[in-house]
Amino acid sequence: MDLPPPGPVDAPAAAPVDADAVVVAQQLVKRFGQKTAVDGITLAIPHGSFYGLVGPNGAGKTTTIRMMVGLLRPDQGNVSVLGRWVWPQPAPIKNDIGVLPDDLRLFERLTGRELLTYLGLLRGLERAVVDNRTDDLLETLGLTADGNTLVADYSTGMRKKVALAAAILHAPKVLFLDEPFESVDPISSRTITEVLQGFRERGGTVVFSSHVMDTVERLCDHVAIIANGRIARSGTIAEVCNGKRLDDAFVDAVGSPASAGGSLDWLHQ
Repeated sequence: MDLPPPGPVDAPAAAPVDADAVVVAQQLVKRFGQKTAVDGITLAIPHGSFYGLVGPNGAGKTTTIRMMVGLLRPDQGNVSVLGRWVWPQPAPIKNDIGVLPDDLRLFERLTGRELLTYLGLLRGLERAVVDNRTDDLLETLGLTADGNTLVADYSTGMRKKVALAAAILHAPKVLFLDEPFESVDPISSRTITEVLQGFRERGGTVVFSSHVMDTVERLCDHVAIIANGRIARSGTIAEVCNGKRLDDAFVDAVGSPASAGGSLDWLHQ
């Protein structure tokens, strides 16, 4: 696929059109002061894929996702979602994407049902549609009994599930999830997995970051390993792993950390 030159984000060329790729990131750069968090990331995410972004802490995964979904303006480069540039006007893509951020900032003083109702109406959905979808989501995610409980009283797993419900309430085409399985119990993890697999089977595309290599290897068909703000490896799981387990391929791509200077001999005394 031929991509236009990066250029400034306030004057993008025509967005790339590719029947196979629903998300195209082109030479994304983001700096915070003297630190370059994302340093020229380019990748194409195929339609209908389960795409995993993996990398060490501070590698740039969250920053990349935030630029993809219109929450953080890149210093250079751009992102195309469904054939439309995200920047400089991210609002038009909001109806076609769902986002589960890493920092779950929910309306604590609303119940789970009230939260979904409010967000559905905020998106302009008809009240009857919102009510039907809210009932369906609460039942599917095992939250019906807690639908009238304040979000402030939800466990971490329940908060992840109601946030996922909020992300798919408007029937998006692409889901972006930042660490959706972090601090989630096995039952909630399985429920979230089943919902995401169903979403993909109906034609959706899932992009998510995770530190859990086994989960990525089990769920994803494509993966990108990010290190120091750059793509170290990307492709299908088979291509990236090359006959190894994903965690071994990850270490090969990122490199083993330098040995710490301390010996901790006192732990054995």
